[in-house]
Parts: sequence; C-alpha cells; structure tokens
Amino acid sequence: MDKSIYVESLGCAKNQVDSETLLTLAKEHGYTPVASAGEASVIVVNSCGFIESAKKEAIDTFFSLRNAYPDCKVVLAGCLAQRYFDELELEEADAIFGNHDLSRFPEVLDGLEAGDGQVRLCPEDEKSHSDARRSVFLSTKGSVYLKISEGCNHRCNYCAIPLIRGPLSSRRHDDIILEAKDLAAQGFYEINLVAQDLGAYGTDNGGGERFTDLVEELAQLDGDFVLRMLYIHPDTFPRRLIQVVRDNPKILPYFDIPFQHSHPKVLRGMKRTGDREGYVGLINEIRDAIPDAVIRSTLMLGFPGEDEEAFEDLMRFIDEAQLDWMGSFLYSREEDTPAWSMRGEREHRKAAKQAAIWQQELQARQEEITAKRLERFVGRRFRALVEEPIQGEDLAIARIYSQAPDVDGLTVIMGEDLKAGQVVDVGIRAVRGVDLEAVLI
Repeated sequence: MDKSIYVESLGCAKNQVDSETLLTLAKEHGYTPVASAGEASVIVVNSCGFIESAKKEAIDTFFSLRNAYPDCKVVLAGCLAQRYFDELELEEADAIFGNHDLSRFPEVLDGLEAGDGQVRLCPEDEKSHSDARRSVFLSTKGSVYLKISEGCNHRCNYCAIPLIRGPLSSRRHDDIILEAKDLAAQGFYEINLVAQDLGAYGTDNGGGERFTDLVEELAQLDGDFVLRMLYIHPDTFPRRLIQVVRDNPKILPYFDIPFQHSHPKVLRGMKRTGDREGYVGLINEIRDAIPDAVIRSTLMLGFPGEDEEAFEDLMRFIDEAQLDWMGSFLYSREEDTPAWSMRGEREHRKAAKQAAIWQQELQARQEEITAKRLERFVGRRFRALVEEPIQGEDLAIARIYSQAPDVDGLTVIMGEDLKAGQVVDVGIRAVRGVDLEAVLI
C-alpha cells in the first residue's frame, strides 16, 4: 500500500492544529504528507460540527472527495465524527475517528492497512493533549497556531462545543512554553494563541485566571516573533491583560472578543452576563490604555428572543463600539443544547429569514466603520509578514499586526523579490475596500 496522506481541514484554527497533529503522527508512522488529495492514498476529512452550515460542509466535502478518488481510503474525523459517532452509519467511510485522543490515530492507519472493514475509533476517555512535536504545518509560511487548552466551561445555551470538545482542559504550562520556544526556534514570526476561550486558561485546575501570566512569560522568550491572541470571552476578560499587552511589544495589541450580542434579554437567553454599556466600556478601557489596539468581534443574529428592539440595540452597539473587524453568523438550532427547546423548527425558520435581512444591514454598516477605522494606518510604517508573492508581478499579499490570518483584510505590498514568510517594513499609502495598499521600505 502506498503510504501517502492528505488532510482536508475544515472549520476553525483549533481544527487546523488537530489536522497538523494528525499529519505529524502519520508522518512518524511512515506516511508521507502530500499537498493535494489526488496525490494521496489516505484522505482525512477533519470536520467541524459546530453549526448546521459547518456540518453540511463537512458531509459535502466528504462525498466530494469520496466520489473524486474512489480508490483512496477516506476517513471522516474531527468534531462531526466525535459528536455523532454513535449515530453515524456512513458506509462510504473507510474509517470514522473522533477527536478526544489524537495520539491514537496510528491505530486507525493500522486498521486501514489491515483492510478488515470500516475502522471505528472514538475514545471517550478524558481529552489527551498530544505531545507530538508538529513537523507538518498547514498555515502560511511564517505563521503558526499554538493551542493552549481544549473544551469550554462557559456552556452558552446555543453552543455545541462542550458536547463535542468537553469541559475545559488546560495544557500544562511547561508544555506550552516548550512548544513556543520550539516554534520560535523554527523561525515562525507570528505565533497565534488559540483556545475556545484564552482567558479561561488554567481555571480548570482549581486556581484563578492564569492566561495573563502565561502570555507575559511567553513574551519574554528569546527570538524574533510576535504573539497574537485569538478569542477571549468578554464575560471573563482579564483586565490585567490590557496592561501586559501595553507593556510587552511582542504581544500584538489585537483583541478578538466575541460579544455575540448587546441586548441584555438576548444575552441572558444565551447564558451570558454582559450588555451594551459594559461591552463598550471594555472597548474604551482597552483603547484608552492602547490607542492603536485593534478589536475584532463576532455577532449572532436570530437567537430566540431577538426582536426589533434588540436588533436596534445591536446597531447602536456597533456604532458606539466602532469595531475594527466584525464577523456575523445566523443562530443555528442545535439538538442537545439548552436553546434547542426555546422555539420550534417552524418558528426558527421564520426568525432566520428576518435575521438574514438584519445581518445584511448589520454587515453593511460595519463595512463603513471598518473602512473608516483603516484610514488611521495610512501614512504610517509597520512590519508586515509576507504570505504570497504574486507570480509575474512586483507585489505580494501580506498582513500587518491589525490583520489576523484568514479572517481580516490583507495588505498588498508593492515591491520586488518578496518571499513567503519574509518580514519586511512597509509604508501604508491607501485603503482599498477592507485591504491596505503599501510600499516596501
């Protein structure tokens, strides 16, 4: 059997870390990671199962690859496999593998090689943080994700993550430090810290908030790198973090805070504690301490209890908050979550139609705000991480500190001989939609 493997990674950055771990484990087991499904003997669909659209994408991707490569072994892995393992009767899959203990993936590969029928493995024991030193990376050159915890204890009423990933399980402090040192030594410039909630790190071990101490220690490590923080729950946002970011230039002043909504009625239904005034207060506190801080958020439309008044409150919120970046999504009614029983399917579909209209209005207003916020970068100098030189052109796609991978706008650099992974100084000269135009200095 030709031992080559390809992983199609779907969903969030945390899933990408899992995909890189699977590829690393496979490589250590004698497999060769390849860049496309057409080159592989084993294809893994590392799925997301958070909301309905993600589940549909996972199934569609699986069958697309299954039909395109009938002679390959195709594995359904990840969140969808974990969540619906007992109900899945997917005969077309050569293997189904949950995500609670990735270290057992070689068992799946052994089963595929044995050829004794479908391999099914879904460890239900406590989540295991794989100690595999990742040697395969799927991110753009120079950038990498570093996961510090798994699962979540917030248990928002709409969220299926605790059903899939389980309760909060923080990695050992020393393991995170060692991995960060290793990544910096490998030459990664941008280390993106990820978790379901960074701010909750360590609270599962009987102590208080430990994330601020962790990120402060990471910022003292040797090497030319920066730290980016992705996803900090607003209800437990550690205020001391603001000063730590202000005082440590290695920590990018980029705050990803998923407010989800602003109206108290909707937030209480979600099992959240904030409100518009409190959230705007947090944003202002950050900007007062760090004027160049960039704030991204996600907002949800269509949750049970949202009415015209609540939506108008949300529009007032984005006007007052002046978020740099905002993503939005429609509430997905997920079985086994507390919000499932808040309304029936017929009522949900009706509400979703109205929410889709509101979403367009919300996004249009945010685009105006983002364009206005971007103007403050024009005429200034920044370090930029080159992602992709454009073939045949003296320009490249890059990102500055205000642009997180995959979710924000980009910086187009005019300059010669630029290479992926290179860190260069640029001068910003214009805003183009949600992107920046720069010249190489």
